[in-house]
Order: sequence, then C-alpha cells, then structure tokens
Amino acid sequence: MNAALSLWILSALVCAGRSHQHAGGDPAKVDGGSGLDGSATSVSLVTEANREFAFRLYRKLAAHADSQGKNVFFSPASVSVALAALSVGARGETHRQLVGGLGFNDTRLTQTDIDQAFKTLLEKTRETSNEAVSEGTAVFVDNRFSPRPEFLENLMQSYLADGFKVDFTQTTQSADRINKYVEEKTKGKIAELVNDIDPSTVMYLISYIYFKGKWATPFDPQLTKEDTFTVDENTKVPVQMMKLEETFDTYEDKSINTSVLHLPFNSSYSMLLLLPKDMAPLENAICPNHVNKWLRWMKPRKYEVHVPKFSIKTSYSLVDVLTQMGMTDMFGSGADLTGISEGQLKVSEVVHKATLDVDEAGATATAATGIGITLYSMHHVPVLRFDRPFMAVITERNTGNILFLGKIVNPTLEE
Repeated sequence: MNAALSLWILSALVCAGRSHQHAGGDPAKVDGGSGLDGSATSVSLVTEANREFAFRLYRKLAAHADSQGKNVFFSPASVSVALAALSVGARGETHRQLVGGLGFNDTRLTQTDIDQAFKTLLEKTRETSNEAVSEGTAVFVDNRFSPRPEFLENLMQSYLADGFKVDFTQTTQSADRINKYVEEKTKGKIAELVNDIDPSTVMYLISYIYFKGKWATPFDPQLTKEDTFTVDENTKVPVQMMKLEETFDTYEDKSINTSVLHLPFNSSYSMLLLLPKDMAPLENAICPNHVNKWLRWMKPRKYEVHVPKFSIKTSYSLVDVLTQMGMTDMFGSGADLTGISEGQLKVSEVVHKATLDVDEAGATATAATGIGITLYSMHHVPVLRFDRPFMAVITERNTGNILFLGKIVNPTLEE
C-alpha cells in the first residue's frame, strides 16, 4: 500500500506519498546545536530570508502561465512557516534544498536556529497582534501511522502545532474534521480546503494565517461610487470605488516609476499600495530594500485617494514553482523525509489558497494581499486613483515581516 503524507498550508498544501528509494542523510547535521550565540541573531537572519523569499516567490507566481491576466495573491509568511516545518523532517540533500530554497543558507543557521526563530516569531504574533493576526500550524496523523516522536514534539514546541489523530480510511469524516478546523481558524473564509482525501493518506500538516485590519482612518461608505477600472487597453470593468481625502504618507520612487501610498491599520500593521507606470519593471526589481526605503523616507501630504472595494480568492499549485526555486528532491523518488518516519515518503503536491477582502472599514486576508496605486491630479489636491493594475504589501512595521503580497489585475475577478 502506498502511503500519502499531505502537508496542507493555508497558503500551501503539500501532499506526499511513499518513495521507492531512500536517500541517506545525517540527522545529526540537521538537528545539531545552534551555531549562533543569540536567538535575536537567528530571528533577524530568518526574518530577512523570509522577506527575500517573498519577492522571489512572487516573481515565480506572477510569471507562471496560469497567472497571466489574473490577480496574484499569497502569504509568503504562511508558505515559509509550512516549508520550515517540513524541513524539520527532511534530511540530506532534500533538507539542503528546502532550507536553501527558503534562503536559510547562512552557514551559521542550523535547523535548531530556524525552529527557534519561527517559535519566537509565532509567539510574538500571538502576544502582540491584538487579534489582528492569527497564525499557526496543525498536524493530523492517521491512526495507522507512527511518525518519529521527536518530529511531532518539534512541531508542537517550535511551530506551536495543534495535534490530532484521525482515521483517513474514513475519507468523508476526516475531510470534514480538517475543513471544520480550517474554517474556524480562517473565520469562515476558507470553508472547504479538502475536497477528496486519498484513503492512503497518513498525515496532513496545515499552516494557516488570518489577518483582519481596520484602517486607522476608515473610508466613508457614503462616498463609495461606481467607477471604471482599466484592466488593459482593451478591457474596462465597473467597480465600487471608495474615496478618502486625508493626509497620507507617500513616496515617489523614480528609479522604478512607482507611486507608493502608506495605508496604516489601527495596529502595527500597514498596507502599502504600489502604482507603477509600467508593472514589469516594478515586478522585476522589487525587493525588501525598496520596502525599507519607502517606509523610511515617506513624506506626509494631503491626497484624495480612490481605492476599489473588492473580494478575491486565489489558488495555486506550487510544485513547478518550488521546483524552479531548487526544491526538487522532495517531489521525487529521492526524497529523504526520514526525519518524519522511517518509511520512504515524498511530497506529491503543494497548493496555495488565499483570500482578500477590502472595504471601507479595512482589509481581511487569509494568506496573501495585492493592491497598487494610480497617480492622477485633480484640482489643487493631488489624487491617487487605483483604477488600473496595482500591487500591495501587508507588512508589520516593527519587524518588517511581510504577511501578504500580491497584484490586483482585475478586482472583479473573484477567483
């Protein structure tokens, strides 16, 4: 019987099955002691790697054939957590590819450092988010499957995982249990993550993230009017356009011909709306240094801002994308996941699901975000009009952690 190990990420789903050969690896090199003197250093290195990973993954998703002409929206934070949790059970070349693909290739970072850094970040979110953000992991293990105790212990200690025993031969009941958990954690935004469970499944690992932010200065619903959004030179669609005249922090990045608007939530989180003159140069160039520069050098100015009101959902298969990023072995017969179990497992699929709702009160996101800016002038008050494709970033201002990243091509496309 072939067993399937499924790692669902509310942003990324990883499904795994039995491999036909075993690739060796030295677990001691993975689970050895920390190579850093302090946890602050490892958190800094992991956070910076996560931010770099966010934009590398964005470029792969935006360039993928399935994304052409569609909105791009995902949570790099959730994908990073899920793949880092998977790396706990990886060994040998499979482990090297996973941590390298995530950007954790600083020679001072051991698996212990990575685990501790994620624990610190997850605990900090739980302590300081004021319910604006909820994130975590869960592992559903089949009654017939016996993972290594140290693997499960690490997931629960470092990744704050909830643990459940299920009978995956009861496909309907086990799917319902997973879906109810997901629905609860995402406040109903993702109600049916699992449609069909292979009865040979032995494990599901879920990483979820839920964000709900209220604008520091909300839009007035009475000012929301129907307007036109220009998708491309041949396509225009009607949208409900919100309007707000207020003093905003902005930055004009002439190096990539992009206007940047800062919309703070009533917490430590912010949405950056990016309106490029041409989308391609922005997508090709954007990196963490741009975000740092914008936040540091923004200047306050009064604007009349127009932002579309919309709800979107996205779903991706990430197998091809992660393979292009160097994480290849875990999908093939050479996968070494012996840190999870002595059995020969391999990853068969990685799927990303995300939702974003933007309205007058704020934004709600489960997994990733995309919003941008159009620069337009009217009367004596300059106007920023989001009436053509734009990008968006939801970030935590203190740490610079990027929760959501995306591009809105057509706000009327719900999926």
